Amino acid sequence: MTVRDVQDFFSGTDITERMLQERIIAIFRGLTAEQANMAAEALVEGGIRFMEVTMNTADAAEIISHWRERFAGRAYIGAGTVIDIASAREALTCGAQFLISPNLDEEVIAYAAERGVDVWPGVLTPTEIVRAWKAGAKAVKLFPLGSLGPEYVREVRGPLGHIPMIATGGIDLHTLASYGAAGASAFGLGSKLLPKDDILSGNDEALAVNASQFVDMVRKLPCSHLPSTRER
Repeated sequence: MTVRDVQDFFSGTDITERMLQERIIAIFRGLTAEQANMAAEALVEGGIRFMEVTMNTADAAEIISHWRERFAGRAYIGAGTVIDIASAREALTCGAQFLISPNLDEEVIAYAAERGVDVWPGVLTPTEIVRAWKAGAKAVKLFPLGSLGPEYVREVRGPLGHIPMIATGGIDLHTLASYGAAGASAFGLGSKLLPKDDILSGNDEALAVNASQFVDMVRKLPCSHLPSTRER
């Protein structure tokens, strides 16, 4: 992106629509603040624009607050593993721009919506997907998918193709295209985007290169979501 492109990207457009354009959410879980800061800088350098810090990470609130300033105009910063109102309140207090859950809690969706923040809740079954959509979620997180594979995405997208779905779990550079072809709208990526060996060795160059490979692959995938028409 040019400087002008970056400025345009972060100016006043629905955050879910931006996420569905970028299609990758980096998941930071269980890292120290030092490790997270190094890795986040590398991922942004590699083209990642959405980063999620799970609330069960030590110092998550401090990391999110720091990143909101550090990556202003370069990346959106959100909170993950937001399982209830208490964790949602803490995440929004420290400045999270979006919330992601492993579960469906309609109260969390409503609480965040009242404050102008999108929630992408964790769901798996068609019933949960539709419940989340009716509760106001603009996209849902299909989790966990590691043991189900892309064919499950294809099956649920059949009757529910109007609902953007973020595939999370068991996705790497070898399987991402299959999930995209099956209809995944976006991808939540943790350890495959943040290899443990590169984190421990502080190899920021390798992290940036790995991130750029995911970004390049996603850009080659066909678009598989419909623009959201929801309003807060």
